[in-house]
Amino acid sequence: MRRLITLLSASIILFTVGILTASAQATHTVQAGENLYRISLRYGVSMGAIASANGISNINLIFTGQQLTIPGADGGQDSGDSGDSGDSGDSGDSGDSGDSGDSGDTPTAGGGSYTVQRGDTLGSIARQFSTTFTVLAQINNIANPNLIFVGQVINLPSGTTGGDTSGGDTGSGSDGGTTSPPPNTAPTGGFELGGQALSFSFPDQMRGAGMTWVKRQVVWNGSDPASNFQNVIDSAKGQGFKVLLSVIGDHDAITANPTQYYQNYANFVGGLAAGGADAIEVWNEMNIDREWPSGLISGANYTQMLSAAYQAIKAQNSATIVVSGAPAPTGFFQGCSTSGGDDDCYLRQMAAAGAANFMDCVGIHYNAGTVPPSATSGAPVGSPGHYSWYYPSMVNLYASVFPGKPLCFTEIGYLTGEGYGELPGGFSWASGNTLANQAEWLAAAVTQARNSGRVRLFIVWNVDSNTFGEDPQGGYAIVRPDGTCPACSSLRAAMGL
Repeated sequence: MRRLITLLSASIILFTVGILTASAQATHTVQAGENLYRISLRYGVSMGAIASANGISNINLIFTGQQLTIPGADGGQDSGDSGDSGDSGDSGDSGDSGDSGDSGDTPTAGGGSYTVQRGDTLGSIARQFSTTFTVLAQINNIANPNLIFVGQVINLPSGTTGGDTSGGDTGSGSDGGTTSPPPNTAPTGGFELGGQALSFSFPDQMRGAGMTWVKRQVVWNGSDPASNFQNVIDSAKGQGFKVLLSVIGDHDAITANPTQYYQNYANFVGGLAAGGADAIEVWNEMNIDREWPSGLISGANYTQMLSAAYQAIKAQNSATIVVSGAPAPTGFFQGCSTSGGDDDCYLRQMAAAGAANFMDCVGIHYNAGTVPPSATSGAPVGSPGHYSWYYPSMVNLYASVFPGKPLCFTEIGYLTGEGYGELPGGFSWASGNTLANQAEWLAAAVTQARNSGRVRLFIVWNVDSNTFGEDPQGGYAIVRPDGTCPACSSLRAAMGL
C-alpha cells in the first residue's frame, strides 16, 4: 500500500559460514535457494543424518540463515566452495547421500506407485519401500526432492519392498487405503468485485458500487485463537458480503523458529477457514523487510509457509479460496536478496519452489497508477519504463509467472489528494491525480479485468480510510471526507448494474 521505490531502504546481509574442525563435523549456513537435499549432496552426508543432528522433524522446512551441523563432514570446508566433497554436489546419481547406497545403475519404474499423504517426505517414502529418495527423484523426474505435495503419485522402482501399494495402480498409504489430495471445492471461475474496509462503516455504498466482497486484515499475535476473530467473519456475512481475510503476524517472531512459526500460522488460518472465511490471503508484501524479517526474505521461505497454510485451510474448509500473499510491486531492490526483493524475481522464486501447488489464486497489488489502466507507457515519473507503474504490464507479469492460475487483486487503487490537500513527498508521483481520474480509472480497470478472463477477484484499496499523513491511506479511499463516493457510480456501471 506504499510506493516502495521512494520509501524503502534496505541493507544487504552477507552470510558467512563458520566451520567446526572437531569431531569431523562442519557448520553450514543455509543460503537463499538451498534445500536439505543439495546440502546433503555437497557434504556427502544423508539428509536423515543432517536432520537428526539438527533436530529437524520435517526435511522440507529449512530456512535461509539457519545454522546446520553437518555430522561426519570434513572440518574446514567452506560451504561456498566446491570443497573436498568430490562430485556429490554435481548430480548425486552415484553417491546418493548415504541413505542405503546406490549401485550406480539407472533405476526404472515398475514396482507400483504410492500417493503422497500428509506428513510424507520423499525420504520417508523411500524408507517405507526400501529404496532411496535419490532413486525416487530420478524415476519421477522430481527436480527438487524437498518439494512433493499431498496427492502426488510417486512411481516406485522395480523390486521395491515394504508398504502396500494396492496393486500399484493408484497408490496408497502404508495402511493400504487409497489417499487423495486435500479436497478443494473453492470456486475459481468468474469475476467479483469488493473493497478493503478499515472500519466497515459504509456497507450500503459498497453494495451500491456492485461489491459483493469485503476484505478485512487480521493481525495475529501468535497466540490468539482463530475464534477471537469470528466476529469479523460474522459481521461481513451478516451484511451479505463474502469475506476475504488478509492474515499477517509479527514478522519478527518468524526469526526464532521459522518452521514452528509456519505451522502455528497454518493452524491459525485453518481455524479461520473453519469459521467460514470465504478466502484467505496468506501474508502480505513479504518481499520487503517491513513485512518479513530481513535476512530471511525469499520466495522459497514464503512458499514453506504457503504450503503449510494451504493444507491446513483445505483440511478445515475445502471451499475457502487460498490466495498467495501479494508482493509489494517495486523496482527498488534491483533484484532479490535476503534483505528484500523486487516482486518480479520474488515471484519467480516462489514459482521455482512449487508455490503453484499451494494456491487457488495469485495475489497481486497495484496502487501506483498515474495513467489510465490501458496505458503501457508515459507515466509522469522519474522511472517511466518500470512495469509497476502500469496495469497491463503488472497483469502480464503475474499471469506469465503462474500461467493457468487466476489473479486476485487484493489491493488496487488510485491515489488522489483532492479533498485532503498536498500529498507527502514520497507520494508526489500522484499529485496530478484527481477524484475524476480515480473514478474513471477504477471503472476502466474493472472493465479490463472482467473482459480479460484472467482476474478472479478485484478488491479496491480502499473504501473508508480517513488517515492522511506520511502514509496517505485516505487519499486512496473511494468514500471521501465529505461522505461522497464518486467512484461508486462508475464502478456500478462497470459491473453492468
